[in-house]
Amino acid sequence: MPTPQKPLPKKSTSGSKKPLVYGAVIVVAAGLLGYASYKATAPGSSSTNTSTTPAAEVSADPQAGIYPELAKLARRDAGDKLAVGRADAPVVLIEYADFKCGYCGKFARDTEPELIKEYVEDGTLRIEWRNFPIFGEESENAARGAWAAGQQDRFWEFHAAAYAEGAKEKGFGKDRVKALAQQAGVKDLARFMEDLDGEAARAAVAKDQEQAYGIGATSTPSFLINGRPIAGAQPKETFTRAIETAARQAKTTSGKAGSDATEGAGDSTGSVK
Repeated sequence: MPTPQKPLPKKSTSGSKKPLVYGAVIVVAAGLLGYASYKATAPGSSSTNTSTTPAAEVSADPQAGIYPELAKLARRDAGDKLAVGRADAPVVLIEYADFKCGYCGKFARDTEPELIKEYVEDGTLRIEWRNFPIFGEESENAARGAWAAGQQDRFWEFHAAAYAEGAKEKGFGKDRVKALAQQAGVKDLARFMEDLDGEAARAAVAKDQEQAYGIGATSTPSFLINGRPIAGAQPKETFTRAIETAARQAKTTSGKAGSDATEGAGDSTGSVK
């Protein structure tokens, strides 16, 4: 197995390297994500070992390992070009990933399509992508290219092309990124190239990057599922358990809120028996 790459030093477009502040949550999340990052890149590790060592066990307790402040990072913007699923879905999976990351590609090819078929299509799950380029200039090119493709409603097609078997081995120079955009069905390639190098793309990627570093992510892929940190290309079952646990909890919370509202309305009219 090739020696795993380590992230390059963080670059900040704002001139500040201060992480996002979530109190003690950032320490816990950083510990979980950092542990999984180590397991993924430890000497002698393999793709098999990495994919079977969860960063955070999904316990029977629906609240275990969940941090409400991290759940608030879900944007739930119906106009988000880099998301799939209903904005009001009970579960939001946020993915921080790099197109040069082999484990990200494994998740994109093997697991994500099944999660979309099983949970996004029935309205349970929403997936929100965050560009987290950590391997240098080509990672940045691919991230901005993904954003630019999204402006023409071709983000997920670009995502599939960039994560296809053997795609990352061809690199992500600008000509290659343009070819991927064409493969993804981006119609206005001139606009795509302008967007690729534009300030809006750089700002959007930097914003995602800052958020990832802010929660303590140090490698890719890293995930949040309704505030539960999970790192690495885990088996599908790890995501399934987390999604179903989050969906049950959301239903319980929603039901309780509705019951409380009904009781409150009853009290105000004096009609409660």
